[in-house]
Amino acid sequence: MIRHRRSAERGHADHGWLDSRHSFSFGGYHDPAHVHWGPLRVINEDRVAGGQGFGRHGHRDMEIISYVLEGALGHRDSMGNTSSIVPGDVQRMSAGTGVEHSEYNHHAATTHFLQIWIMPDRNGVAPSYEQKHFDAGEKRGRLRLIASPDGSDGSVRIQQDARLHAGLFDADERASLTLAPGRLGYVHVARGQAVVNGHALAAGDALLYEDEPSIDIRDGIGAELLVFDQPR
Repeated sequence: MIRHRRSAERGHADHGWLDSRHSFSFGGYHDPAHVHWGPLRVINEDRVAGGQGFGRHGHRDMEIISYVLEGALGHRDSMGNTSSIVPGDVQRMSAGTGVEHSEYNHHAATTHFLQIWIMPDRNGVAPSYEQKHFDAGEKRGRLRLIASPDGSDGSVRIQQDARLHAGLFDADERASLTLAPGRLGYVHVARGQAVVNGHALAAGDALLYEDEPSIDIRDGIGAELLVFDQPR
């Protein structure tokens, strides 16, 4: 089964300084048909106005990944980490027993990023932080592993048997990912257009996979995709 969910079907919240599209139930948006997909709990596409951001707030027992598409996002947390997240960076924060953090756009231009939450395979672990950079060449015409349970291939390490890949596709560039029996797949188009398993996708669109053997990507036009391989 492959289900196509179009960008316009997502939840939407406009707070003035923050414009956010929700792939899954979040905040004031609730859709019982889209609460999570396996352990994937949140994909929020956020646009944060210049000089604005998320004040200090707490999380517990969640794997939180930030993926910046445009601009920069300043990070500060209760573990003592401070950083600037820019395009190509993947930031992972394991909230575990509890962490507080803030995210702020210190620049004049809007910051456009994806906030991703993955439910961990066990609760109560010590909170931790990791940030790595993957340049465009590593993702060009292929699916680059950027998050995994064991940190393989230089990916950030998450507390779940899930693997997140990122890829950039144009023209005749193609890539495939095999899904083992019993695994769930999920494709999110961060920007551009592509044909995935015969479905023409635009920015913000998603495909949900169940009992399918592979994810096949082709015919990209300025496409940037995130591809999840995860348990049920």
